[in-house]
Amino acid sequence: MTTPEAPDSSRPPKAPRRRRTGRWVMLTLAVLVVAGAGTGYWMYSQLDGNIKGVDLDKSLGDDRPAKLPTSGQNVLVLGSDSRAGANAGLDTGHVAGARSDTALVIHIPEGRKQAVAVSIPRDTLVTRPECVKDDGTKLPSANRVMFNSVYSAAGPACVVKTVEKMSGVRLDHFVEIDFAGFKGLVDAIGGVPVTVDRDIHDSSSGLDLAAGTHRLDGTQALQFVRTRHGIGDGSDLGRIGMQQKFLMALLAEIKKQDLMGSPTKAYAVADDLTTALTTDSGLASLTRLAEFSRSMNGVDTSTMETIMLPVQYDTQDPNRVVAAEPQAKQLWTALRSDGTIPESAKKSPARGGATP
Repeated sequence: MTTPEAPDSSRPPKAPRRRRTGRWVMLTLAVLVVAGAGTGYWMYSQLDGNIKGVDLDKSLGDDRPAKLPTSGQNVLVLGSDSRAGANAGLDTGHVAGARSDTALVIHIPEGRKQAVAVSIPRDTLVTRPECVKDDGTKLPSANRVMFNSVYSAAGPACVVKTVEKMSGVRLDHFVEIDFAGFKGLVDAIGGVPVTVDRDIHDSSSGLDLAAGTHRLDGTQALQFVRTRHGIGDGSDLGRIGMQQKFLMALLAEIKKQDLMGSPTKAYAVADDLTTALTTDSGLASLTRLAEFSRSMNGVDTSTMETIMLPVQYDTQDPNRVVAAEPQAKQLWTALRSDGTIPESAKKSPARGGATP
């Protein structure tokens, strides 16, 4: 297994600002619904056939946290960076295989009124449970492995199992979008305007931006969300702030364009998304996505909050982080019980770099 590149520094500069986001998940589903409902059977079948499904029940069996009656809904959203297929032509680095570069646990409380998204830093050291790989072979449990290496070692079902083991939270659904689909989405809406407060020159990601506002195309958007060198302390914690900043800008652009009023553009967006979309088998069709989206109608997206899993620098390797206790336990307990997340659980001892 190839080890991904390590952060450059463990310096603790300014704390990244917490940003309200997560609405992009709901809006993505809404676009799919409209595209499916507003086109003919052929188009609907085309989009429906694009979606790939993973049978979590078959892969994970009964070795999972119990589903509590008042635990709401929990969805794991992954952004993957496979170097195969359409992604091979993107400037995504030189590491072989595929990894989950972005991971969010979206918690929608019972009653569907408010939601929270928890970002899991990819450099977090975790215990990977025993998993079954796609070829049917077993991958033994391992301690102190990087979170984003789990995907390349055993696929998305193992990532779900790892998150459930570390959190005790039962995940109801899983959604994955790869880099090629992300690029296609941004290009389909004509780019996304982003404002940065300082120059960014990152030879690793290829991003070269002067301070000011820029409309990023799909390739630049990928560079932006992957950039960490040249901002903050150069760690993955700073990159999380970049990702949150871009997702907020993406949301604003989708809302501004009113895709609901443009079936042609909505179809183009939906085609790009579904081609790059992998979900659990419970969501692996436009009909099921539509049903799930309708169940989210009561969520007040203006109050949705994104926070980072509380982490601290590892004592053996300052370029890695581990879950900070008792903050992480407090956070997961609140999600499991559908309770209020205490303010102490939203603060991370490892602060990373500031967003641009």
